[in-house]
Amino acid sequence: MTDKEKMIQEFKKTPSDTGSAGLQIAFLTQKIKNLTKHFSIHKKDYHSMRGLMKMVSQRKKLLSSIKRRNQISYQEIVKKLSLRK
Repeated sequence: MTDKEKMIQEFKKTPSDTGSAGLQIAFLTQKIKNLTKHFSIHKKDYHSMRGLMKMVSQRKKLLSSIKRRNQISYQEIVKKLSLRK
């Protein structure tokens, strides 16, 4: 089972869910973590830095959307992904 399949199993809401906001946040978080590792090696990769900033912004928008709709699910997602300290 790949990392993506594990994430889908953990964050899906229904058996056929593949694109809910929670899943998108989980995928974006994984991509952001991978890119931050990349930047520790490639410090001057400014083009990829722009992509990282776009991903962070998109994740922030999705999180605020979930927070407005359902506070409990927002807290669960933040706890599972350990986004806030």
